[in-house]
Amino acid sequence: MSNDFSKAVELVHASLSRMRDGGADMHASRESLDALRRARPAAAEKEAPPVSSVSAEAPPQNAAPAQKKEPGEKAARLAALAAIVAPCPKCPHLARTRTHTVFGVGNPSAELMFVGEAPGADEDKQGEPFVGRAGELLTKIILAMGFTRKEVFIANVLKCRPDMPPGASGNRRPTPAEMETCLPYLREQIEIVQPRVLVALGAVAMEGLLGRVEPMRALRGKWHEFHGIPLMATYHPAYLLRNQSLSEKRKVWEDMLQVLERLGRPISAKQRGFFLAK
Repeated sequence: MSNDFSKAVELVHASLSRMRDGGADMHASRESLDALRRARPAAAEKEAPPVSSVSAEAPPQNAAPAQKKEPGEKAARLAALAAIVAPCPKCPHLARTRTHTVFGVGNPSAELMFVGEAPGADEDKQGEPFVGRAGELLTKIILAMGFTRKEVFIANVLKCRPDMPPGASGNRRPTPAEMETCLPYLREQIEIVQPRVLVALGAVAMEGLLGRVEPMRALRGKWHEFHGIPLMATYHPAYLLRNQSLSEKRKVWEDMLQVLERLGRPISAKQRGFFLAK
């Protein structure tokens, strides 16, 4: 496994070179490189799901060993990238005020990936995306779809919580400059995970992914595309916390039904009837 991990680190460095070639201003501190060296292959193995959980079909008996190790390799690449993101100094004002960078969580080989806008206060404290009230609602949506949080991958456009004026509460919208600076990390996560479907949670996530500034009512419920991957836009869970009507909840659920259909997942009569008026 150590040889596989070394290969994965080399792949990450190659990926970062592509990010530089794409115009990203990359910085890797001595601390981040030390953290990268300390990342243990065993930890990557723990993060990686068993091969049987990634595919419902058993691989053929003559399958190449590399195919069996692919989830572990993806986990190692994500762990190496996370070690580089953790001390990121590219937005000095965000680096000064954050508690943790919020890299992302889930299955390195997930077929479904959710993308939000930026961490909030709870996420900043815990270093994990969608753990506050909006995160609890997202988890309920994921479970209703027939997945668990560990089976999907969840990340944000921004890896740091947008800074707030002293004494101010709530969260602010990321600026276009902040999103553009941080997007290479998200693009690299998507390239590693290679999900079959992406879900953008809110207009800010859509702006970050596609550079389009449009109201969510004009974007949601339609298929878009991000580098060849089908992309569904829907309302952010925080919107549903502010708008409790069944009709708004149903709109999000209709978007998720489209996602399930695109993935070829079975949909029960109960699932199809969620939030329909009696």
